[in-house]
Amino acid sequence: MGSENNYDFVIVGGGPAGCALAVGLAKSAQRPQVLLLEAGGRNDDKTLRIDGKRWTTFMEENLNWGYKTTPQEHCNGRELDYSRGKGLGGSSAINFGVYSVGARDDYNEWASGVDDDTFGWKEMQTRFKNLETFNAGVTLAENKKYANSVASDHGNSGALRVGYAEDWERDLSLALDAFEAAGHKLNLDHNSGNPLGMAATINSAYKGKRTTAADLLSGAPDNLVVVTDSPVRRILLQGKKAVGFASRDVILSAGSLDTPKILMHSGIGPAADLKKFNVPVVNDLPAIGQGLRDHYFVPLILARKPETNDRNSFFQDPAAMETAMRQWEDDNTGLWTRYGCQVGSGWFKSDRITSSPEFKALPASVQEFMNRETVPHYEMASHLPFHLLMPDMFKDYSYLGLAAFMMNEQSRGEVRLQSSDPEVPLLFNPRFLEDPFDRRACIEIYRHLLEVSRQECFAKDTISTLIGPASDSDEDILQFWKNFLSSSWHMTGTVKMGKLDAGDAAVDTHFRVQGMEKLRVADMSVVPVLTNNHTQATAYVTGVTCAEVLIKEYGLDKQ
Repeated sequence: MGSENNYDFVIVGGGPAGCALAVGLAKSAQRPQVLLLEAGGRNDDKTLRIDGKRWTTFMEENLNWGYKTTPQEHCNGRELDYSRGKGLGGSSAINFGVYSVGARDDYNEWASGVDDDTFGWKEMQTRFKNLETFNAGVTLAENKKYANSVASDHGNSGALRVGYAEDWERDLSLALDAFEAAGHKLNLDHNSGNPLGMAATINSAYKGKRTTAADLLSGAPDNLVVVTDSPVRRILLQGKKAVGFASRDVILSAGSLDTPKILMHSGIGPAADLKKFNVPVVNDLPAIGQGLRDHYFVPLILARKPETNDRNSFFQDPAAMETAMRQWEDDNTGLWTRYGCQVGSGWFKSDRITSSPEFKALPASVQEFMNRETVPHYEMASHLPFHLLMPDMFKDYSYLGLAAFMMNEQSRGEVRLQSSDPEVPLLFNPRFLEDPFDRRACIEIYRHLLEVSRQECFAKDTISTLIGPASDSDEDILQFWKNFLSSSWHMTGTVKMGKLDAGDAAVDTHFRVQGMEKLRVADMSVVPVLTNNHTQATAYVTGVTCAEVLIKEYGLDKQ
């Protein structure tokens, strides 16, 4: 690695935030020396990019840290999958490929909460546009009623290729029509800053191939050095100053579960916990590890008349799948770019939620935020290929997988030390369903989904419910959540950004760890609002924002 101060910046973690930050700094006019360290491998096997197989990549053991939550008290004691990506691309290499930016009110709330317009929607939207090359094309004319964007809301020269799949399964329109029949308006572009309404989902994929954060690194200048298979256990400190190879800053970008671990093992975190595991305390920062928030979901899986779709012709035929695989390897086309490649999703408000006693018991500021124009209370999705996630459960593939996602959960979890050994993960306790509001909202959310599924235009082709609650009662719906809830892997907020005097803040608006020198954090752990989206987009834009802040602070844009 060479002697100390070979690099201006050392970035730890090659996920969306880390890659965006590294490239942003390296491309600045002064071309600083940037080192990007990634604990996992290069992830350069082309077949990990097959669009239709994006649902199974997380099962590759070498790409996933394989984390689990602590037993969840309000989920009948279950330990839940808490997957995190390992290797270049980070979790963007194992996620399910939904590219949604969230609500403009999310970012305006972030900006007002930290008193800095850098994080407001106006500036964030510009960064989102600069990140992407948007593929607005929808092949079939009849599908244009479900996807139609305004060019000014999108970018056409960024390294992230996102957009709609070329080929849609033929029953997607049946499902989208059922949402409309149930009174849920269509939203022809959920990345405009207002996600409310049902739409064809924008994917982090392009022409049959999924997009990951590693794509940002291709064509990066040679003053960016990327070193894989290099896990970081702790930060080298002199007093309260980070040293280790960086003349300017060490920046942690290891995510909401691992950034706090590196900090804690470096002596930065809640002093009582550090002492318990004989970690010498450098900086008592009780906020580190607190404030964990996430989105979670449950399925509704319906057996459908086989003539409504043609999934059996593919998934019951190993030869068809093998032929499609060869075609994809040849030119990125074929049926693996059709099945499981275009889902529908939408974000919604619910009067039933806001009229509930549980909502009215929330702090006035929370009620006010959730009543803002673009802030949803839940998400619904259609065409999730659950048979790829649970292969033993299905022999007939003409089912339909719907899902309901909780937005704006009010429970707050935490991540804590459980060992003095840096190889041992933290304890992850999201405390799902702990807050009474969350339990009430989940019941109402699922009722909305059941109502969509019972629209006559759709229900006439439903044979039976394969996975759903025992009845429509509050008790049975809540029990169903407890038994079937899964994390969306949108962990946020464990090294929270805030004003200097905020007791729950660990970093400032320049991403600096409070009380430390030359040490910053830029990933989902600093984001103080759980944005109403699938958070890979927020992670990318957090990295871009940190790069801009540092470029300005150090004058790196001057020749």
